[in-house]
Amino acid sequence: MGKIIRPRYPVEFSVGLLLLIFGLSLFFSHEIFRIPGVHPDERMYFGMFLVSSAIIIMLLVLWEEFLFPVKVKAIEKGLVFRNHRNKLKVQALIYIIIPVIFVFIYLNYQVNLVPFVVCAAICILAPVMGKLISGIKNYNDFLKLTKESIEYKNNKEVGSFVLTDIREIVLIKDERNVLHKIQLFTNANHEVTIDLDEMELEEYYHSINKFISVYYRNLLKADESSKPTL
Repeated sequence: MGKIIRPRYPVEFSVGLLLLIFGLSLFFSHEIFRIPGVHPDERMYFGMFLVSSAIIIMLLVLWEEFLFPVKVKAIEKGLVFRNHRNKLKVQALIYIIIPVIFVFIYLNYQVNLVPFVVCAAICILAPVMGKLISGIKNYNDFLKLTKESIEYKNNKEVGSFVLTDIREIVLIKDERNVLHKIQLFTNANHEVTIDLDEMELEEYYHSINKFISVYYRNLLKADESSKPTL
């Protein structure tokens, strides 16, 4: 089962914020349409509703924690950190609604081309650039930490190490003192770097650091574990 490791905002706050954004989007979305006469008609209001809905859908894809709280999979003697596949599938399905909405509006309404293109581009490209590409790229990546072993997959790099074969572990942190790489030094004098920053595991840095500090503390190289990289 998944264990939530970072609490979400209260539901009332999240829903209220989305409703506020929806209302603002509805108010300004009339700029996209060529409105005959002085005021929008019922058909135009429906088009404005669709634009606002597309903006909310975009936010739901980008704001993952609203629908997908950050969870870590607990297993026997350890934890598995990964880019959740079901989350990515649901995000992709939700995302498809966005281009469908803008195609429908373009085919059925008279639009002001520049505002329409700008709004459509933001709503369509932002989720792709912000979440979907990285999610697909890291679809199979994972880090598995147990009291007996370390396993990981990062694109083409795969590794599995029994703790008794590891001589030393170094936690590499950036200038903000945030963990982003793990270096393993084996008894056979091999050095392996696990690039957490390439595996879409940002949400788990604190939990990974905590697990290693507790269960691998005898292997940690204390004097370099907080040293920032250049």
